[in-house]
Amino acid sequence: MRFLVLAVVLAAGCGKEIGDACIISSDCDPNGRRQCVDPNNNGGYCTIQGCDYDTCPSEASCVRFYTGQFNNKTCNPATEDATVGTPTDDCSLDELCDLEGHCVARSSEIRYCMRKCSSSSDCRDGYECRDLTLMQAHGGEPVLAPGVPVDEHAPKFCAVKPAT
Repeated sequence: MRFLVLAVVLAAGCGKEIGDACIISSDCDPNGRRQCVDPNNNGGYCTIQGCDYDTCPSEASCVRFYTGQFNNKTCNPATEDATVGTPTDDCSLDELCDLEGHCVARSSEIRYCMRKCSSSSDCRDGYECRDLTLMQAHGGEPVLAPGVPVDEHAPKFCAVKPAT
C-alpha cells in the first residue's frame, strides 16, 4: 500500500513535457515552472514562457513569435544586420527583421519553449511541424545562439495548424 501511494505522489509531481495537452498550468507542472497556454484551442500547450536559445528542456526549442500584424516596412532577413557579406539596415534599432521580411517591434516579441519535431507525425492532432517554409507562412522562428542564422537547418517545432 505504501508503495502505491508513493508511486501516485511521484507520478503527480512529474508534470508533462513541452507540447503536451493541458487545461490548467498545474497540468503541466504542479510546481509552476511550466504554463498551459491556449487551453481552449486544440487542447492547450504545455510550455515555458520567456526562454532563450539554451534554456528549454531537451524535448524543446525556444521559439519567438510576434504579436500583432506588421506589414509596414520590408527587410531581408538574410542580410539585415548581417555580420558577413553585404549587410542591410532597413529596420530601426527597436525593430527586428522577421522571417516574412517585415520590420517588427522588438517589444512585440514573445518567446515559448516549443516541442521539437522532424515531421508532423511527431506532433499532436491539430498541430504541424514547422520547417522554414511553414515558419515563413504561419509564424514563429527558433531563437538560436548569437550569430547562428535561421535557415533550413534550424530546429523544427510543433505549433497549431492554422484553420483552412
